[in-house]
Amino acid sequence: MSLCRSQTRDFADIIVSTWQQGRQISPLTEAEPTFDMADATRVGHEVMRRRMAAGEVPVGRKIGFTNRTIWDEYGVHAPIWGPVYDRTLRMVDGPADLSLAGLVEPRIEPEIVFGFRSAVSADMDEVAILDAVDWVAHGFEIVQSLFPGWRFAGADCQAAFGLHGALVCGPKVPVTGDRQRWLKDLTDFAITLSRDGERMDRGLGTNVLDGPLSAIRHLAGVLAADPEASPVGPGEVITTGTVTRAFPIAAGETWTTGIEGLDVAPMRLRLV
Repeated sequence: MSLCRSQTRDFADIIVSTWQQGRQISPLTEAEPTFDMADATRVGHEVMRRRMAAGEVPVGRKIGFTNRTIWDEYGVHAPIWGPVYDRTLRMVDGPADLSLAGLVEPRIEPEIVFGFRSAVSADMDEVAILDAVDWVAHGFEIVQSLFPGWRFAGADCQAAFGLHGALVCGPKVPVTGDRQRWLKDLTDFAITLSRDGERMDRGLGTNVLDGPLSAIRHLAGVLAADPEASPVGPGEVITTGTVTRAFPIAAGETWTTGIEGLDVAPMRLRLV
């Protein structure tokens, strides 16, 4: 049975207050065993309305759990999504610092980020989606868990704004020139992730639903099936999911990446 409107508002209140207080709660799916992805999506929209009423402006979206290699680790076997806001997005041109204040059990994810010049619809393939892309960049998404120990179901993540905490996006690279090269590179690249000079993991672009453009295609289909969602539009910034495993982070650490096979700048982020 789907949540009624008052139940949806109640769950949104719980998520927002938990997030604002920087604390954690038991998964919603434990409190309400019938709570499913449809319920979670409605709660997520209600949470977004509350954040917008508080002055935050959605500027894009994040896609989570696109990396199939980590599905078993978290017990989540399908992608989720959540809004990216003007207050959670930082565009940087080089090494950057980021405060972890207010984030609960944060983890770091190296991702590929797109900026769009035109709309994306569910009937578009990867070639057409690439034509809608204005620029590509590499960035770090900082995710957080309102649920202790990163134990949850996919529906819990969807309701809790897709676990989004912050997005630090590196220099934009305009998508110009040979489209076939871009299509190949956006599949064949690899990212190496290091903490304080120690290599932590290496991931392939194909980990992300076979490539970041395919992740966008998946999102477009999900949004088209959601009566409350708007399609990807011009000016949106979308980050497509972690290429490596996600790792716990703490103040004082410096995280860096190396990029193979894709013409985007690597990242260096000091956590404070």
